[in-house]
Amino acid sequence: MTDTDAEQGPGGEPADENKLIAERRAKLAALRERGTAYPNDFRRDALAGQLQQAFGERTGEWLEANPTRVTVGGRMLLKRVMGKASFANIADRTGQIQLFLQKDALGEPLYEAFKSWDVGDIVGATGVLFRTRTQELSVRVERLRLVVKSLRPLPDKWHGLADLETRYRQRYVDLIVNETSRNVFHTRARIVRYLRDFLDALDFVEVETPMMQPIPGGASARPFVTHHNALDMQMYLRIAPELYLKRLVVGGLERVYEINRNFRNEGLSTQHNPEFTMLELYLAYADYRDLMDWIEKAIRGLAQAVHGSEQLTYQGRRYDLAKPFRRVTVEEAILEHNPQLERAELREAGYLRRACERLGIPVQPHDGPGKLQIEIFEKTVEHTLFDPTFVCAYPAEVSPLSRANDQDRFLTDRFELFVAGRELANGFSELNDPEDQAARFRAQVARKDRGDEEAMFYDADYVRALEYGMPPTAGLGVGIDRLVMFFTDSPSIRDVILFPHLRPESP
Repeated sequence: MTDTDAEQGPGGEPADENKLIAERRAKLAALRERGTAYPNDFRRDALAGQLQQAFGERTGEWLEANPTRVTVGGRMLLKRVMGKASFANIADRTGQIQLFLQKDALGEPLYEAFKSWDVGDIVGATGVLFRTRTQELSVRVERLRLVVKSLRPLPDKWHGLADLETRYRQRYVDLIVNETSRNVFHTRARIVRYLRDFLDALDFVEVETPMMQPIPGGASARPFVTHHNALDMQMYLRIAPELYLKRLVVGGLERVYEINRNFRNEGLSTQHNPEFTMLELYLAYADYRDLMDWIEKAIRGLAQAVHGSEQLTYQGRRYDLAKPFRRVTVEEAILEHNPQLERAELREAGYLRRACERLGIPVQPHDGPGKLQIEIFEKTVEHTLFDPTFVCAYPAEVSPLSRANDQDRFLTDRFELFVAGRELANGFSELNDPEDQAARFRAQVARKDRGDEEAMFYDADYVRALEYGMPPTAGLGVGIDRLVMFFTDSPSIRDVILFPHLRPESP
């Protein structure tokens, strides 16, 4: 019988979990009495995946002629007891291997003890590799140990962990039973490693900047607030590392990047988590067009590294990353999707306010034409941008850290990259005029005074840094979580964050 069969009621329904836990605790108590609970002296010399790779093509005859003794260990995911012989599958970080256990080889006391072990227990085994009648590579066990007693039953093997909230809340169980989830986080690690290698090869320096800041800056967002007792001062969890990274460019670190957490006190959704990972980089003697070329090349390289192809599928839709990414301005995109709007009126606040009202877009009294343009863009355009698209020429009103366009001061030299209807990256030529930056900060403070909780603070030290002189610089932020969503075909940001934020559990 299987361990799953043992954990069902007489009618085949799942047995009461509390009863199962009580039974397992009783087994643990017996182990404690014998002094064998939670040993720490077991060591393995082989991993399942490595054995499959090294011996997967060897025949049973070859294995018999070349006996290979191994010690393996892992979590027992399957158990089949058949009289004097049994099978078990154990999993380690590289995969699974089957154990073949015989009463005659182990001795009756140990074999009987094994029959009482549960799926979920962590076991260690030593034996010789061979092939079963079904040609499965297996270990004929000579020695066996119970390394860890699992007190809670795993989810039913056929249904896995189906409830999404339980998967997110108990990620440790999700990773045990769902190979797809494990693969997502392995892929995430590969993506971050690729980006690091890409930048290191271009002579960038990886740095770390403060997570707690006296003045939050670098983005328009509502911060989390905390208090530092020793200094008796209010601090903020950072919303972006931008202003610190650009201080480093002033100091002569002309190519810098950071991959780390940002914190924004905003809502939860399939695209938003209040704690998220960003790659942010700064490159001296470059502009926003250089960055568009860079990120396009990097995403193609990522596709090759992760999928071996520049064509992939996300949520049922095919994407061809080999094609040049489209480039369009904010105003062009708005007019494409809102043909009723007049180009000549796109910078007139009253006209845009009335357009927002017709579209059901709530606006604030202090919103100017640039902010109103972006409200219309986000409502009517953003979700339609499936194929990779650079949207350029953002209004200065919503880009307080971007360099103004030399030909049109209403606009900035800024872009956002959209894929699958969501923003993946934001980049621009940096504003390095200290007097212009001071004026932009003052305008942000005025917005904050009028009730805009996402407006920026005035950062006098950053202005002082610019007064020493920052070379022409381009900066880029890439949302790692959303990038991983795209490359792992994950519909929600919670699928790619190991421990996403959730509401408290119900008592």
